[in-house]
Amino acid sequence: MIIEQRAFARAGLLGNPSDGYFGKTISIIVRNFSAHVSLYESPELHIEHQVEDINVYRNIYHLVESVQQTGYYGGARLLKAAIKTFFEYCMAHGFKFSHKNFTIRYRTSIPRQVGLAGSSAIITATMRALMHFYDIEIPPEMMPNIVLSAETNELGINAGLQDRVIQTYEGCVYMNFDKALMRSKGHGDYERLDPDKLPKLFIAYRTDLSKVSGKVLNTVRARWEKNDPEVIETLNRIAEIAEEGKSAIQNRRYKVLHDLMNENFECRAKIMTITDPNRNLVNTARQCGASAKFTGSGGSIIGIYNDDAMLNKLAVELKKVNARVIKPYIL
Repeated sequence: MIIEQRAFARAGLLGNPSDGYFGKTISIIVRNFSAHVSLYESPELHIEHQVEDINVYRNIYHLVESVQQTGYYGGARLLKAAIKTFFEYCMAHGFKFSHKNFTIRYRTSIPRQVGLAGSSAIITATMRALMHFYDIEIPPEMMPNIVLSAETNELGINAGLQDRVIQTYEGCVYMNFDKALMRSKGHGDYERLDPDKLPKLFIAYRTDLSKVSGKVLNTVRARWEKNDPEVIETLNRIAEIAEEGKSAIQNRRYKVLHDLMNENFECRAKIMTITDPNRNLVNTARQCGASAKFTGSGGSIIGIYNDDAMLNKLAVELKKVNARVIKPYIL
């Protein structure tokens, strides 16, 4: 029997990056893109490498093109980290393993390193496949913690819980990562919001802006740990934006939501360096009348548009800056 599991891309609607700092966020799942994992029993434990993991190139031009498109690291390391973390979780919680091995492979359509959570999607899909294979249940509220542990503890990726929560719960979710709550329960409060109450949303992304999000957030982490007043105040405001956005969604106050999304980006720009190409993405969308903010740490944006005429204008104008526009599928 072949086990097939998927996890989808995601977009941070409001509140990011406060999720890594005991803040609040709202995210949506983006079913346009997914990571897919296949697993079946085999004599030995075998991780099949994909194109991104192979280190043989036709020439130097091929190598440079590969690095530009997929980065320096493939997905095999994500599978290894997921398997190790899953095993350690199961051992710590008294689960019994059957003596059987497996072959596992992945493939993904999620654009690499543009803020759509491609790495955590691969790990989440792997966890789901392992749970099925070994007939082990992990509570959904704990799954994001385990996925995050694979990234932070095993791979040294600086990240927060937001991506892993929405990829576990899917749909549209409001998340509260209050420090006291996290310490008492071991996880945040995760509340599903009705996707039918969301406004018209677009996502635009540029694959030539790929980067590792952990590197982008490192200086903020250091400043936060030193209690930098500007960073603390700004991250608190970003968390408040998510809380206000929850009410705006529930009451369909889309003008308020429009303004909050723009403010979220401006707050982020106060404490993080925004490259000119990334700022150009945001400015181009805003010049079309849409709101715009990062879906994650850069490379892609999400915003509200009014009608098909504005959506068409967004597609035309953003294409001029090498960006592709899509309507996110949430349900």
